[in-house]
Amino acid sequence: MAPRPYWKGYLKLSLVTCPVAMSPATSESEKVRFHTLNRATGNRVVSQYIDSVTGKPVKDENEAKGYARGENDYVILTDEDLDSVALDTVRTIDIEKFVPADSIGWTYLEKPHYLTPDDPVGQEAFSVIRDAMKASKVVGVSKLVIGRRERAVILEPRDEGIVLWTLRFGDEVRPEESYFEGIDPDCEKDALPLVEKLIKQRTKHWSPTMVTDPIQEALLALIEEKKKALKPKKTTKGKKSEAAPASNVVNIMDALRKSVEKDLKSRKAG
Repeated sequence: MAPRPYWKGYLKLSLVTCPVAMSPATSESEKVRFHTLNRATGNRVVSQYIDSVTGKPVKDENEAKGYARGENDYVILTDEDLDSVALDTVRTIDIEKFVPADSIGWTYLEKPHYLTPDDPVGQEAFSVIRDAMKASKVVGVSKLVIGRRERAVILEPRDEGIVLWTLRFGDEVRPEESYFEGIDPDCEKDALPLVEKLIKQRTKHWSPTMVTDPIQEALLALIEEKKKALKPKKTTKGKKSEAAPASNVVNIMDALRKSVEKDLKSRKAG
C-alpha cells in the first residue's frame, strides 16, 4: 500500500490545471536507527533547546527564527511572518519550459518523488500532459517550494505517472573537467576486446537486489544475537590478514585473460 502523500497541490501547463499529490520515491524507514541512552539507567536521553544566557529550557511556543544582523543582535521572524511571504510555488507546479529528456546530467538530479493525480476529474489533464511529454521525449522544468525553500524541479513521465526530481543548483555541481583533465585519453588497444568480452559476460538485467547494504544486514544480525543472548558473547580473535603480494604491479593483459577465463569457468560450473 502506497504511503500517504506529504504534499498536495496543482500541476499547471498554460491553461491546463489538475490537482496532484506527491510522495517521496525513496525511503529510509527500513534502516537501523539507534536511540541515545543513559548507560547507567538504560533510559532514553532527550534533547531540548537551552537559552544560551539564562541556561533555562525554552518552551516550544517561545521558539522563533532569528536572522543575525550583528553580534547578539537578531531580527526575529515568527511562523506567521514566514508564511506571509509564501510563493505561488508552495501549491502550484507550473511547467515553465521543456528540455530534451537526455540533456540534464545525472549530477544535477537530487531526490525523486512520485507525482500522481489527486482527483478523478483531473486524471484526463494529468494523462494528456504526461503522454505529450513522452511523445516529445522531453521533461518539464518548473519550481516548487519544499521546506520553505524554492527548489528547481523537473517532471519526467514514467509509466502511468510522473517522477518529479528536485535539482541541485548550478553552483552546487563541481565541473568534471577539473578532475578528469589529467587522465590519459588513450588506452591499450589490445586490451579493449578483452574488457568488452568481460563486460558482456557480466551484463545482466537490472534488479534492486544488486544493491544491498551489507552493513545494515550485519547490524540486524548483531541485534538479533543480542536479543537472544543471555550473557555477553566472548569475542574471538580476528583472523590473521593474508600477506600482501610482493608487488602490486600486474600485467593488464594477463589479468584480463584470467578474469575472462574465471567468469567462463564459474558460468559452466553454475
